[in-house]
Amino acid sequence: VRDCSPPRADLRKQARQLENELDLKLVSFSKLCTSYSSSRDGRRDRYSSDTTPLLNGSSQDRMFETMAVEIEQLLGKLTGINDKMAEYTNSAGVPSLNAALMHTLQRHRDILQDYTHEFHKTKANFLAIRERENLLGSVRKDIESYKSGSGVNNRRTELFLKEHEHLRNSDRLIEETISIAMATKENMTSQRGMLKSIQSKMNTLANRFPAVNSLIQRINLRKRRDSLILGGVIGVCTILLLLYAFH
Repeated sequence: VRDCSPPRADLRKQARQLENELDLKLVSFSKLCTSYSSSRDGRRDRYSSDTTPLLNGSSQDRMFETMAVEIEQLLGKLTGINDKMAEYTNSAGVPSLNAALMHTLQRHRDILQDYTHEFHKTKANFLAIRERENLLGSVRKDIESYKSGSGVNNRRTELFLKEHEHLRNSDRLIEETISIAMATKENMTSQRGMLKSIQSKMNTLANRFPAVNSLIQRINLRKRRDSLILGGVIGVCTILLLLYAFH
């Protein structure tokens, strides 16, 4: 970058080049983290026949440090380019209301923010895996040392190893149980909403039942009254017919 402010096109070109480099670096960095975890899982599976320490100054660890430094340097350079683009956009020779320049600057800032977030997330995951493996490696090293130092305690060592595997399996089952519990909670929340809706409808129907019962009672009373009237008329007619017949 020259001492004087470079043209806008040069700044954008430099920004795109740095973004492309960062994209490639971050993809490789993510793959390194994934391969690191997979290689450690493979070593744990072969632990019964592997006497090499689980973690040492491996090429993956050195590669991680190197790539982290390179990505941080690229992020710093891209931050500087974005700052210069902001200065160019806010300079006296550029209209303050130039929407295109502001949109371009904001897009590059968003890209920088996404790359920074992805880098820190991947780096944190890698460090967490390495820290966990260091702890497990120390435990395994102690077990291996104890196993090799006392042949008469092989049975106890095997029990320790089995117990360790049981703990790992329990940890995995706990995670699965938590996932199931979260899904169950969501289903229960959904069902509770449905039950509340049904309860509201039932209350509405229950409030309407007294009016329906009152109407049915009125209908029954009218039918009973009509039956009595009809029975009285039939009785009077019968008596009149009998009196007419006997006279």
